[in-house]
Amino acid sequence: MKARFQYRFYPTNQQQQSLARLFGCVRVVWNDALALCKQQEKKPKSAELQKVVITQAKQTEERAWLSEVSAISLQQSVADLETAFKNFFESCKGKRKGRKVGYPKFKKRTNSQSARLTRGGFSIKGDGVYLAKIGIVKPIWSRQLPSEPSSVTIVKDCANRYFLSFVLEINPEIVEAKNHSIGIDLGIKTFAAMSDGTAAQSPNYKQLDRKIRRLQRKLARQPKDSKSRNKTRIQIAKLHNQIADTRKDFLHKLSTKVVSENQVIVLEDLNVSGMVKNRKLSRAISQQGWYEFRVLCEAKSEKFGREFKVISRWEPTSQICADCGFKWGKLDLSIRELICLNCGGKADRDLNAARNIVKVGIGHCHDSKCTQRQSKTISVASVSEA
Repeated sequence: MKARFQYRFYPTNQQQQSLARLFGCVRVVWNDALALCKQQEKKPKSAELQKVVITQAKQTEERAWLSEVSAISLQQSVADLETAFKNFFESCKGKRKGRKVGYPKFKKRTNSQSARLTRGGFSIKGDGVYLAKIGIVKPIWSRQLPSEPSSVTIVKDCANRYFLSFVLEINPEIVEAKNHSIGIDLGIKTFAAMSDGTAAQSPNYKQLDRKIRRLQRKLARQPKDSKSRNKTRIQIAKLHNQIADTRKDFLHKLSTKVVSENQVIVLEDLNVSGMVKNRKLSRAISQQGWYEFRVLCEAKSEKFGREFKVISRWEPTSQICADCGFKWGKLDLSIRELICLNCGGKADRDLNAARNIVKVGIGHCHDSKCTQRQSKTISVASVSEA
């Protein structure tokens, strides 16, 4: 299976200029190829695009500076555009799962920049990495590469940070699991409530989010293409990266712990795109990273030889008692603790849902003992009234 290893590096001033030239050439080739595709009724093939926007363009005075960078990165830019069109066409025909993929867009200088090199354009030499027509850069090796990489992507994000992202083949690791199965119910206040009784709290992003909103109001008042506006834009990008790095660190640690300790991991398929339409909860939901956690658990399950399952979003996991199977129906979100009127069991709402999720995931029908009583379960706060 393929994996990606990312390392940060700090280029010299001369290397920064060479990288800026590389990113600019890759961006121009992408935009020229996309403009050519829009002009013609039928999309040209990748070989034809490379011939026009790279080979023929280098012979003109306007694009002669394309020869100053590695031709491999320019060819990969056209290949990336070909992949973007393929994903767009498959999404329109319904062959691609997930949300609809939009038409490819032109690249901007203010967005994050990237350029990919295959084996002919880079090599690892000791503690450094040689990049064609750029030189040797020295990344911070936080971990060793398990095998020889097939390609490397040079990334510069909006906060002017530089990364090397290697793609390589790894072998699945067989690690003995402590537990047989676990069900996970994802939420906002408690990020993950698990069927074994444990819970994971997500980091608090309120303070950083408050700073971002203040700087965004400041950005809206500043004139376009000014130095002060560009400075504010970088400050906002740094805060966004700080939130993203904190969330990524939390999700990686939690997913690694869950996958390494359990043989079967069961999650619920959430309609995140529909849930973010709630104006009161959209910002909090977007910051959690539920889908990213699902992707990490699925990838690490394949790596460690685990079984990953996702149950239907229409399963009434929050409407059924996990002990006796009594169905009480929909509950208000303000009710967090429950007492079942059928068996008298007391349970947390999220923990009860997690136990139902693992039952459905491993094949046990959670409402097999469901009674037909029409009573409703009450919250713990109103036990005395009951």
